[in-house]
Amino acid sequence: MPLDPHLLAAFTVTTIIATVAPGPDMLFVLSAGMRGGPRAGLLATCGIATSETIHVLIAAAGLSALFTAVPAAFTALRVAGAVYLAYLGIQMIRRRGTLIVTADDATISGRRAYVSGVLTNLANPKMIAFSVAFLPQFVDPALGTLWLQFTALGAILITLEFLIDGSVGVFAAHLGTRLRRRLTLRRHIDTATGGILIALGLRLAAHR
Repeated sequence: MPLDPHLLAAFTVTTIIATVAPGPDMLFVLSAGMRGGPRAGLLATCGIATSETIHVLIAAAGLSALFTAVPAAFTALRVAGAVYLAYLGIQMIRRRGTLIVTADDATISGRRAYVSGVLTNLANPKMIAFSVAFLPQFVDPALGTLWLQFTALGAILITLEFLIDGSVGVFAAHLGTRLRRRLTLRRHIDTATGGILIALGLRLAAHR
């Protein structure tokens, strides 16, 4: 696999930490699992994973072509992406612990959970920006085959998110109750994740 082992390790650790932090996708899976049971939670995760696959493929194809045609664009986008990651980290710290997990009385079918997961994630412009900002940070043009590097990183990203969010969907009721009650825990998770994103952004912005 044409991936730098150090970048791959950093990517994997960062992805796991960012995925574990309660965010919109996890909260949607939690809600679906609490309203429709483990099956709905898993199907909601499948919907999100499907949408993210589309985001990654579009980013891989577009960015690979851009970097090949205009090599300087890689440096420019990497710096811009690093700044964006730091911004996400700051926002996460500012809003730490404000996400609320709720489950209303209405149930949700597995099909609706899947479709809603696809549409909600696909229509989110932040996901497009995140794909464009995050993945290039761990790509090394010197290794060649840019599209393959993007695809490999995207596969790892989607697999980790599916495993983590899928587990959340299965144990939705228990996890939802704990997250509602343990505001301090959510704040600590958000602060740690935000700090990691800021540190990663600053490190990559300074990298030459």
